[in-house]
Amino acid sequence: METIVENQKVRTAKKLEKMFGHIDYKNPPELCPVRDVMSVASDQWSTLILLWLGYFDVLRFNKLKKYVYGISNKVLSQRLKVLEADGYLKRKAYKEVPIRVEYSLTEFGQTYVEKLLELTE
Repeated sequence: METIVENQKVRTAKKLEKMFGHIDYKNPPELCPVRDVMSVASDQWSTLILLWLGYFDVLRFNKLKKYVYGISNKVLSQRLKVLEADGYLKRKAYKEVPIRVEYSLTEFGQTYVEKLLELTE
């Protein structure tokens, strides 16, 4: 059993070395692609929104609000706009009265959700 754990530690160390080994840790760069990607969609609400959209193919605003318990209309609207602008989800508005808007993941958003789920394993 120790061998498996040791091998996992070695693989993790190699991955981290590959990711950060070239960086001068005494003078870290101001631009960090990992931080930039994670900062957009890794806040509490965005992660929940993406996971619910990963579970359901299509959701409307009120259903999302119901599933993402505790989020206000304003914050949900803001997060949906940011996630749409960054390519994680797509918004489809129907010309009806009242207006009907549906949200779904893009291919990029689906890949992101898959990676999030891998992190939990």
